Amino acid sequence: MKTLQEQFSAFTELHSRLKDEVSKAFVGQSKLVEHLLICLFCNGHALLEGLPGLGKTMLVKTLSEALDLRFSRIQCTPDLMPADVIGTTMLIEDARGIQRFEFQRGPLFGNIVLVDEINRTTPKTQSAFLEAMQEQKVTVLGTNHPLEMPFLLLATQNPIELEGTYPLPEAQLDRFFFKLKVAYPTLDELSRIVDLTTTETSPKIERVCSRDELREMMSLVKKVKIAEDVKRYALRVTLATHPDSAEATDRVRRYVSYGTSPRAAQSMILAAKVKALSSGRYNVSIDDLREIAPPALRHRILLNFEGEVAKVTADDIVSDVLTQIRPT
Repeated sequence: MKTLQEQFSAFTELHSRLKDEVSKAFVGQSKLVEHLLICLFCNGHALLEGLPGLGKTMLVKTLSEALDLRFSRIQCTPDLMPADVIGTTMLIEDARGIQRFEFQRGPLFGNIVLVDEINRTTPKTQSAFLEAMQEQKVTVLGTNHPLEMPFLLLATQNPIELEGTYPLPEAQLDRFFFKLKVAYPTLDELSRIVDLTTTETSPKIERVCSRDELREMMSLVKKVKIAEDVKRYALRVTLATHPDSAEATDRVRRYVSYGTSPRAAQSMILAAKVKALSSGRYNVSIDDLREIAPPALRHRILLNFEGEVAKVTADDIVSDVLTQIRPT
């Protein structure tokens, strides 16, 4: 049986191999890939925000291929119904003519589920994702149907095309472990993308690990140590996003209506543990927390009217908090 140190070393190696494998098909944006892997190892979901054509679908499909996991895609439209996502109970007749009700699983029953343009579907259908994201199960006609682990839901949305969309409610946004921004590629990255898509060159994605190996690596995350003063720093950063908190900065008090939930602190600490492990360290540092704070906090901060008029963003607030709050 491997020692804990050997397991930690295996995690670091697996993380590096997985990142390299994904980068074969998804060019550039190293931080985005790294943050997506953090969500995977923390069993958390991600909201990817970016313009069309930036490779969000390619990124998710490549990740599933490298892990040999079942990939599923849900294209959201205004007429998409909850049953189209979860599945439905149907009357089935067997070879003997005996009829029975049987649950037919929907596309939500995958290991890595891409929910494309999630803000294009109605709140009724958006709510169908909530139970799955929080409880890893769905309930149909009073019967629970567990989802197979690992279960990673990756939703996308377009940040500029708002006509015909339904903004995600705060309760649903809070279920996302990270909100990740997909940037436009640089000149060199765009050149590589064109070479991959307009020539005969086609990267072959190798399987990095089995499903059982992935589960084993995911179980290591909570074993990483975090010192009390480092943990308190994460909690102080979380509290500093609340306008009525003693830790709040002047900009928070002026521009923020509601701060982050306790899930923000949980996400920060878990993500920092993965960050430490992937760097070959077995304890969390302040720098780990500061790096992962923006994707963990940005979607959990609700600006007030004055903040919106002043065109202040949630990232501006997070940056201000990280500047003002110092480790003790």
